[in-house]
Amino acid sequence: MHRARGRHSGLSLGCWLVLWAAIGCEAPQAPPRPPLAVAVSPVEQQDVPVYAHWVGSVQGFNNAQIRPQIRGYLLRRQYAQGTVVEPESLLFEIDPREFRAALDAATGQLRESEALREKTRMHVARYGPLAQQGAISQQEFDDAVQNLARNQAAVTSAKANVERAQLSLDWTKIQSPIFGVAGIANAQIGDLVGPETVLTTVSQLDPVKVQFPVSEQEYLAFVKQLGKPAEGNFEGASDILELRLADGSAWPHRGTPFVLGRAVDPLTGTIQIEARFSNPDHTLRPGFFARIRALVGTQKGAFLVPQRAIRDVQGNYQVAIVNPEDRIEIRNVEVGDTVGAKWIVNTGLKAGERVVVEGIQKVRDGMPVTIRPASDAKAQTKDTAPRSTS
Repeated sequence: MHRARGRHSGLSLGCWLVLWAAIGCEAPQAPPRPPLAVAVSPVEQQDVPVYAHWVGSVQGFNNAQIRPQIRGYLLRRQYAQGTVVEPESLLFEIDPREFRAALDAATGQLRESEALREKTRMHVARYGPLAQQGAISQQEFDDAVQNLARNQAAVTSAKANVERAQLSLDWTKIQSPIFGVAGIANAQIGDLVGPETVLTTVSQLDPVKVQFPVSEQEYLAFVKQLGKPAEGNFEGASDILELRLADGSAWPHRGTPFVLGRAVDPLTGTIQIEARFSNPDHTLRPGFFARIRALVGTQKGAFLVPQRAIRDVQGNYQVAIVNPEDRIEIRNVEVGDTVGAKWIVNTGLKAGERVVVEGIQKVRDGMPVTIRPASDAKAQTKDTAPRSTS
């Protein structure tokens, strides 16, 4: 029995030695991760301008569709496509042979009518004294007078035919009615063209007009500011409009509203306005997409944050705040217009709060963080186009 107890004691001692060795060989635990380093920017509060925004399109100030006024075969094109043409510049020619022959025929008919008129005029001059002497009847004299009147009417009609034929011959030379840029020709040499054929279009491009719709409320604001809607224009309006193009670039020339539409569209609740913009180098072309904005006031004490501090989560805008305990708070905010590279935040922030501008995709609500200097990302921050507040 003692021998068995000894064996048991020796076995227990061996197990403790193995366990102690295993504990001594465990790897040391890794130190905890340091807090995430983020860059922050304080919420600024300042007065900012407020703009109204509209979307429109560029149109030529005058757009002349060039159509032939007669039917015939196109003989030649006389202008360089896409270039500036002067008023009465020759654009196209229609084969004139048919019309020249018609003019010759009308001229011959006129000469014949004039000769017949002169003959009846001599009859009247000769029959007058004879009728007074009773040598011929009064009826013969009256017939001669009527023949003279009829032949005079024939001469008048023949002159009109000559003028019509001359006009048709002149119309074989198709000219530009305005100064502007002539577009690409729609017809080819040898095509049979007529009044229904649009050969090309000439557009006056300096200035250009930009058409855009405004709401009834904005229209009423325009009237209060500029007045005289009954005259259909904005007399006295200054260059209050700014234009941005499809690539986001700003047009260097400011525009002036000058024409007001007749009625409000019942489907959209908007009324059309036309603005005039200078276009000295003809860069703007008809059909260009245009974003128009105008200064309508000032927002006092607006809260501003960098655009890169705001993220869009399924249509909801969020910012990450670093609270006084250096922990993250995720907040939903309501954004307004953009001012340069900053965004106006209408609700959800206070002046001086710290918003995360770098590392926002990595932070979570309640996460501890440390503050690090922001990198120079201004050059990488694209100034996005202003969002509409209307």
